[in-house]
Amino acid sequence: VGADQVFLMPAKQPPHKPGVRLAGEADRLAMCRLAVGGDALLRVSDLEMRLPAPSYTVNTLRALHDSYPQAELFFLCGGDMLLNLSQWREFEQILHLCTICAVPRGEDDLARLGERAAQYRSLGGRVILLPMEPVDISSTEVRRRLAAGESIDGLVPPRVAGYIARQGLYGVNSKIKE
Repeated sequence: VGADQVFLMPAKQPPHKPGVRLAGEADRLAMCRLAVGGDALLRVSDLEMRLPAPSYTVNTLRALHDSYPQAELFFLCGGDMLLNLSQWREFEQILHLCTICAVPRGEDDLARLGERAAQYRSLGGRVILLPMEPVDISSTEVRRRLAAGESIDGLVPPRVAGYIARQGLYGVNSKIKE
């Protein structure tokens, strides 16, 4: 899938993570900007930060359509998200607002993802499976390692790791910033 722009968009408050202690909005935006660096294809957007909480994908896609009415939207997600999409708010609308591009994660297999993609296609959705070597990185694991004082080398870009350490995020130095 070729793209003109890829938006990295931190959620204001993910509905599937109630009670999870997230870094503050400004910190999460700053980490996204550090992760993107100078890549011309990648852009950081604060759109979800400006929408009412919790952050529902369907609302984000509607807002993107309002801002970019001629754009064809693609939603990149892990295979685990594709398997659970039917539980998301207004998932049928999500299927019609964008093309879903799902990447397998370690616990997913292509056969299960293929079956789910076929179900969504039967509802009129556009789903692309992007087979690639699974990358076993999750925000939960990054936060767990930081809280335990373990290294996050290779899990986040070095500039992001430095920011986390300087700001004392996620239990680093026992200071969690909210």
